[in-house]
Amino acid sequence: MNYQPILANFGITQLNQMQEASIKAISSGSDVMLISPTGSGKTLAFLLPILANLQPDKNYVQVLIIVPSRELAIQIEKVFKQMGTAFKVNCFYGGHSVRTEENSLTEPPAVLIGTPGRLGHHLRTKSLDLRKVHTLILDEFDKSLEFGFKEDMDFIIGMCKVLKQRVLTSATALDDVPSFVGYDKGVTLNYTQEDKELESALVSKFMRVQGDDKLEALMLLLGKIGSKPTIVFCNHREAVNRISEQLAVHKIAHGFYHGGLEQIDREKTLIKLRNGSVHFLITTDLAARGLDIPEIEYVVHYQLPATEDVLIHRNGRTARMNAAGTAYYLLDLEDTLPRFISDTPTEEPLPKEFVMPEPMAWKTLYIAAGKKDKINKMDIVGMLLQKGNLKKDELGKIEVLDKSAYVAIKANKIQKTLQLVQTEKIKGRKIKMEIAS
Repeated sequence: MNYQPILANFGITQLNQMQEASIKAISSGSDVMLISPTGSGKTLAFLLPILANLQPDKNYVQVLIIVPSRELAIQIEKVFKQMGTAFKVNCFYGGHSVRTEENSLTEPPAVLIGTPGRLGHHLRTKSLDLRKVHTLILDEFDKSLEFGFKEDMDFIIGMCKVLKQRVLTSATALDDVPSFVGYDKGVTLNYTQEDKELESALVSKFMRVQGDDKLEALMLLLGKIGSKPTIVFCNHREAVNRISEQLAVHKIAHGFYHGGLEQIDREKTLIKLRNGSVHFLITTDLAARGLDIPEIEYVVHYQLPATEDVLIHRNGRTARMNAAGTAYYLLDLEDTLPRFISDTPTEEPLPKEFVMPEPMAWKTLYIAAGKKDKINKMDIVGMLLQKGNLKKDELGKIEVLDKSAYVAIKANKIQKTLQLVQTEKIKGRKIKMEIAS
């Protein structure tokens, strides 16, 4: 199958070695277990080969993709739609309208992506039929078990009566696959041990907190890092909120992310990270994998990872695809590094004084309309260039969602641009616009 037209939609000219091997293995019809680092391109690696087995004239779900989080579900749906095929895809997850999902099943999708809890709900209410699914993909399968979805997954997979192929993916090796999955003697592709260049690209350092104010120590470290893409990992959302409040006091642009936030707020944070409006992300391990975020230069362990798997996924956010990256461990006086940290981080002293990071070059404009209002990127570009007096290089990344859109605009231009377009219409409609907070 010629994948070049699809790859062109992603600005890719060729697949990497892992993707080629995965396509070959999945296309053979065998069960496949793919272990590959975060950011290596696993989503395309399993979506491309399933296209050959999708039949356009079938009115039932043919491929089921089970994921542990709504963020991952949304990301996979986005990638599938970007592939530009004629096949219908739907995405089911908690926090999404059940009624909307039920309505979408009146014409079942060829590919259905969902979290175990929501898929189980639709099966129990008999709004969903999976009896003819031939391909099952369990993405970040180990995380689904960790989140306690085992009972739901057992029930869901049991409803797939004619499964011919199972594909399991993760960034860490799976020690044991439960029998209910039906995975037996499949092909294993492990790219975590072979990617030595990736390992050597990660530099590990630790800083010892002097005194009892770890938050102050983090501020000193972030001042040293400056305005470079950085993720600060915490074990608890309370720590995330505390750090965010401190950054807000200093008027430092940042995003924060954890499970206690509304879905739209989490999505907005990731959009601002992708478009360069923020470079600091403060988060729990929810952002350690399964999210569409750009290359990160620094990972800061504000609180130490609880397990080796957590460490792997956190550090996997940097030094991706052979790019260099640095992981910092911020240690209290009594802290010791866990034994599962195999490399030996070098000690680096904390700076003596806080240096304010440079302000961000971009800010984000929020537009209260999206795809469901028939608005696309070109509508937005035309309005901002013509009515907002922007030049092309003053306009950055644009993301259009179902009911909203977000546009990166040069920070020194956004206020004036907003004044100029405040009363403008898009597609004949007056639409609310404001600088995204």
